[in-house]
Amino acid sequence: MRQETAETGATPRERYRAQVRAEIKDHARRQIATAGAPGLSLNAIAKRMGMSGPALYRYYAGRDELLTDLVRDAYRSLAEAFRAASAPAPDARALAHALRAWALADPQRYFLTFGTPVPGYEAPEDTTVLAREVMTLMLDACAALPPAGSPGGPFAAHLEEHREWTGGHPAPPAVLHRALTLWTRLHGALSLELAGHFAGMGFDPALLYEAELDALTGDG
Repeated sequence: MRQETAETGATPRERYRAQVRAEIKDHARRQIATAGAPGLSLNAIAKRMGMSGPALYRYYAGRDELLTDLVRDAYRSLAEAFRAASAPAPDARALAHALRAWALADPQRYFLTFGTPVPGYEAPEDTTVLAREVMTLMLDACAALPPAGSPGGPFAAHLEEHREWTGGHPAPPAVLHRALTLWTRLHGALSLELAGHFAGMGFDPALLYEAELDALTGDG
């Protein structure tokens, strides 16, 4: 008969498995923080945990499954930060500040989701769904901004026909363009900062980020 715990509804074996997987992910995050995602090694993690390689593979079938779990966790944590920043109403500046705080709290987590793809790794479809939840909150926030005029040129027409990335969001092309501009420029500033490219230039990256945000939201 299936024995369950009163707290979670899981069996002791299931709880133990979840604890071991959580410990594996914790070691993986530490490894990525020092060697980057391409250097992730399940055998090295097994050694640190006092396990054999085959024993660890009972919890994760391979590197890609472990990476996927870490990517899912990263997107979920960013979505949670965005949901908190969107209460009680969508706010582009609050989302931008939440994004920077989330990135600075764990730069390797940021690069795992928004940095150079890991060679040989392809994220599954459900991570795209999580990414779209983040973008939906950004679109909601940009839709709440004062109008900034309609974009012109070929890209405006292009956005009319290429909306797959919005997950069905009803925003008009002007809002789509604004959200993409906000998203790409803020990520550009963040990526350069986190990679250390502003080191020695003598200015405060936080003030640069704020100036970009002012220009993008019409407050500058």
